[in-house]
Amino acid sequence: MTRMPITNTPKTASIEDAQLVGRTLALAFDDDPMMRWFFPDDASRESGLTRYFTTLFTRQYAQHGVCERTDAAAAFWVSPEGKDKAVPDAETIQELQDILGDRAALFRDAVEAAAGHSPTEPHWYLAVIGADPATQGQGHGSALLRSGLAKADAAGLPVYLESSKASNLPVYEHFGFTVLGEARLPGGGPEIWAMRRDARPPSDV
Repeated sequence: MTRMPITNTPKTASIEDAQLVGRTLALAFDDDPMMRWFFPDDASRESGLTRYFTTLFTRQYAQHGVCERTDAAAAFWVSPEGKDKAVPDAETIQELQDILGDRAALFRDAVEAAAGHSPTEPHWYLAVIGADPATQGQGHGSALLRSGLAKADAAGLPVYLESSKASNLPVYEHFGFTVLGEARLPGGGPEIWAMRRDARPPSDV
């Protein structure tokens, strides 16, 4: 039987894609310093990350964000219109705390610290993007990044993100992002870098 090719064409991610999205992002973030800090146990990290990203997707970003996927990557964006609604509600927070267990307090402190540095100007926010490492070099992450940036450019708005992996900074810089600053998460956590990209004419993405 011939296997279907894995396509890197972006498409809207629906609730029906939750299992694929959660699993894909769990694989993508397995070596991410921040996620390894939140999920330090090697044996349970993959299942914890799958639950974590599935919860974020189904309860938060799929409801109030712009979510896209390929066959091996996913991205969650928040537009200016969805900013206030995309904040997790009490039930979502409780579910995330249950998933994080004894790391929940560290997670809460990190979220609060990040919220204190949220830009006030209208902008698009790249909350999550990741691709299955097994498909590295096939353009899945780049396709999703271009798709989201095109939406921000069409609106004439800048884009913000935070990266917790130093090796990703050159990738974002290639797409026009610049580092605004870096900080260490509360409680002795890893460093994160805040980045911003000005709007460009659509043809420049």
